[in-house]
Amino acid sequence: MRRQNKKTTRKKEPIMEALKPETSLQQDSLFSTSQSSFPIVGIGASAGGLEALELFLQNVPATSGAAFVIIQHLDPVHKCIMPELLQRVTAMKVVQVIDRTKVKPNSVYVIPPNKDMSILRGVLHLLEPMAPRGQRLPIDFFFRSLADDLKDHSIGVILSGMGSDGTLGLRAIKEKAGVVFVQDPASAKFDGMPRSVIDAGLADVVASVEALPDKIFSYLQHIPLINEAGMARADKTHSAFEKIVILLRSQTGHDFSLYKKNTIYRRIERRMGIHQIDKITNYVRYLQENSQELELLFKELLIGVTSFFRDHEAWEKLKDEVIPALLGAHPSNQALRVWVPACSTGEEAYSLAIVFKEELDQLKLSRNFRIQIFATDLDQDAVEKARSGIFPSNISADVSSERLNRFFVQVERGYQVAKSIRDMVIFAPQNVIMDPPFTKLDFVSCRNLLIYLTPELQKKLLPLFHYSLNPGGVLFLGSAENIAGFDDLFMSLDDKSRLYKRLESGLRAEAVEFPSSFVPTRSNVSSVPKVKPINLQTLADQLLLQTYSPAAVLVNSQGDILYVSGRTGKYLEPAAGKANWNIFAMAREGLRFELTSAFRNALRQKHAVTLKNLKVGINGGVQVLDLTVQTIAEPEALRGLVMIVFTDVVAPFETKLKASDKVRPHASRVLLAQMEREIGQARQDVETLREEMQTSQEEYKSANEEMQSANEELQSTNEELTTSKEEMQSMNEELQTLNHELLAKVDDLSRLNNDLKNLLANTEIATVFLDNDLRVRLFTTGSNNIFKLIPGDVGRPITDIASDLLYPELVDHIREVLQTLVFREQQAATRDGRWFMVRVVPYRTLENMIDGVVITFMDITASKMLETALRKTQVGLKKRIMKQDTMLEQVETKLQDEIQRDKSAKGTGNVSKSAVLRKET
Repeated sequence: MRRQNKKTTRKKEPIMEALKPETSLQQDSLFSTSQSSFPIVGIGASAGGLEALELFLQNVPATSGAAFVIIQHLDPVHKCIMPELLQRVTAMKVVQVIDRTKVKPNSVYVIPPNKDMSILRGVLHLLEPMAPRGQRLPIDFFFRSLADDLKDHSIGVILSGMGSDGTLGLRAIKEKAGVVFVQDPASAKFDGMPRSVIDAGLADVVASVEALPDKIFSYLQHIPLINEAGMARADKTHSAFEKIVILLRSQTGHDFSLYKKNTIYRRIERRMGIHQIDKITNYVRYLQENSQELELLFKELLIGVTSFFRDHEAWEKLKDEVIPALLGAHPSNQALRVWVPACSTGEEAYSLAIVFKEELDQLKLSRNFRIQIFATDLDQDAVEKARSGIFPSNISADVSSERLNRFFVQVERGYQVAKSIRDMVIFAPQNVIMDPPFTKLDFVSCRNLLIYLTPELQKKLLPLFHYSLNPGGVLFLGSAENIAGFDDLFMSLDDKSRLYKRLESGLRAEAVEFPSSFVPTRSNVSSVPKVKPINLQTLADQLLLQTYSPAAVLVNSQGDILYVSGRTGKYLEPAAGKANWNIFAMAREGLRFELTSAFRNALRQKHAVTLKNLKVGINGGVQVLDLTVQTIAEPEALRGLVMIVFTDVVAPFETKLKASDKVRPHASRVLLAQMEREIGQARQDVETLREEMQTSQEEYKSANEEMQSANEELQSTNEELTTSKEEMQSMNEELQTLNHELLAKVDDLSRLNNDLKNLLANTEIATVFLDNDLRVRLFTTGSNNIFKLIPGDVGRPITDIASDLLYPELVDHIREVLQTLVFREQQAATRDGRWFMVRVVPYRTLENMIDGVVITFMDITASKMLETALRKTQVGLKKRIMKQDTMLEQVETKLQDEIQRDKSAKGTGNVSKSAVLRKET
């Protein structure tokens, strides 16, 4: 295979930008087909896919050496003519698949209607679809099979179509280090399927459909680029690999040096193949020049290997045996804690929540039991997607319809996890290699993470999981993972399902290596702490804030405390019961009502509110303070928050009272009484306000209940409409495909009609088509010279139209043909002397039904003129012959007379002789 040299210096490219082709497609075979393997490209399309497939195949060489398998949404009851339509645009052989069809290069294979298709060792197998019509996902089904069969050589292509079929299948291809090509949504007639793949972050190359074949062959010509074994041995290559790890760490903050090198090598090779870079050292330089490629490589290494209820048998074992035992042994007054590290986009965590919820409902423990699931992942984007809880509609392939109806809500983009399940799961970004673990857990589900880590790191993580679990806790691993070497820490509950129970052992907490120690120290020098220079201003500011500044609290608009400055213990104290960091719950006696009023006024008025000389009870004494509440507008990061400042003051009234209580005791008592009245009035006002708020809350609650009732009705209606929408969408896709096929048929019929018109025009045979009621259906040029026909006469009875024919029996003969189905021919003349051969035959449809008659008029005027001339000549000849016959009779009579005379004469012999001679004459 010839390769072109490629410079590594490139401009920055946008994410998933279509790559420029480096190699022109040759007419000779691009790939050797003499070997046991050749590229097999799976192509998925739906509505608008026929046009895209035609453009795609038009740009594929006839001897490309690759095979193309097309999965299209087809009407299950309609005969498929797609192979015939595609055969017109490509020189490759296009066939509709039958069961056990062996895939061959330079061929195109089309799925038949009403079938699912898979591939095993290069042979296509057909299966009866299990899902009902409208819920079938044939593209996902085949792509998953393709990923399992071809592994990292699998290639998936998504073209125009509605919905999200193909997304889950392409995720399986990416999991096996395959490559994904997607039609640019801007060029797709329907962008649902391409957009779904791109939004899921699975697309490697996005380009117009005409450019996709060139991209695919350019990629195939550059793989495999590097032999992994030789790559690992070469010091130079190993150095380049370490440089890539360093670049990733500096860009993302994550260290991949503890991941299995073969896994990272395969991902790097794939990215090099996409960019057509043949040396890893050149790829290092490309990464240095393109930070976006670093992000794409980082995403490539974090491709989530997840789906709902992956490994169905293991989940059944978990639900039937493990979870009931966990719930039965767990105290009902404590939350059952679960940790799902490397949760990706959340399918695993939500699957656990669903299984726990089902078991709680079955045991009738839902009200008394609380499940708390912590799901973490390194990929921030994946965590955000998991938090949204929205998944494509094709999860119906992994989630039963019963669970979909119970635990999901149908939305425009697919399915959203129900609130009861969403509230059970807490998502957070976490690097299990670098960040501290969760502890006091009852269940840990770490599936398909350990297989990507080095054995050394695996040996550190398993004791960490043991430390995190409570006694009797359960560890759930992936199908390719085990606890080899740690039989003293875990006991197998089921080897096939990879379920393990924590054992009590002599392992102490001090012996467990925590994530901070996983990454080796680079050098001894780096571990020595650096002494920072003394900053007098910073130290002075800290002293002033701690000693002389008033205590203050920063809260949000709901009163939840976000930050505390200074000592606030004199004003705030924790409330009894469940921990509550709301300032209204923590305010001491004497401050709670005033703080609530000031806080509300500050939010409403948007300026500082100050209350002076408030008294707060402290340890049997009284503390007088000024309370300031102010909303924050600047800086932008603090906008909308509220600052509450507590300032201690000296009680002026108490000081004066001590100095003059002997002089003015009456005035003091009056002032005290007045203040008590004011306080009582204020408390009454607050109490009234609280009653009004309670009344409003009751009204709001009543209105909320009505809204919830209306919402349930709307939700029910929405579910019905969504179901109808899905069915309509499925039918629409099938109709789109059928419409394209019918358009192709119309084109063929149009060409055939043109050919027929030209044929009739060149034969110059006037033809009239009549239906069973003798109404004119169609007539050709020349018919109007026999009948007085105009275009507006179509649909009129032939008996109402004037004719030049002298053929009064024509109508009777037409009815006779319709009854007997035997054609009839007759010559007929016209008033102007023309002659025609009139032929009346039945009009037969393709179904062999009689639907009228066809009358043809062949002009035989010239033949008739020749016939007339011939007849005249024949009459003249007959007269001449008759005249000659008369003369001969006269001569014969004379001879007879002479013979008679001679007989009577003498000399008989001589006479006889002369008579004979005369007779002969």
